[in-house]
Amino acid sequence: MARKIAQRHQNNPVAPVKVKIRREDTVKVIAGKDKGKTGRVLDVDRVRGKLLIEGVGMVKRHTRPNPQRQVKGGIAERESMIAISNVMLLTSGGVPTRVGYRVEGTGASSRRVRYARKGGEILDKKA
Repeated sequence: MARKIAQRHQNNPVAPVKVKIRREDTVKVIAGKDKGKTGRVLDVDRVRGKLLIEGVGMVKRHTRPNPQRQVKGGIAERESMIAISNVMLLTSGGVPTRVGYRVEGTGASSRRVRYARKGGEILDKKA
């Protein structure tokens, strides 16, 4: 999602937020109007520090019909972005946890992996 950078940030760009959550991760909302809901991450915006989560943060969007693009008009519901600070990653067992990094392996075969701070489970799929 490319977006135009505001004029006041043209010469001193805002550093992207450090994000430990990736697409396809399952997260639980811990704050806000959707507190308690879980969903799969559809998109991550590192510049603004926001996530798009399936079925969370639903808003009504009024759309005009466009027959050339096969778009029906009316009121459609869609997800909106929510702040990364309002979610926690879920392990495969459904436990909300913080994310840590550690190096697995030795020598040339070593790689940095994400792990659950609660329980120590490795969160990255084997590549």
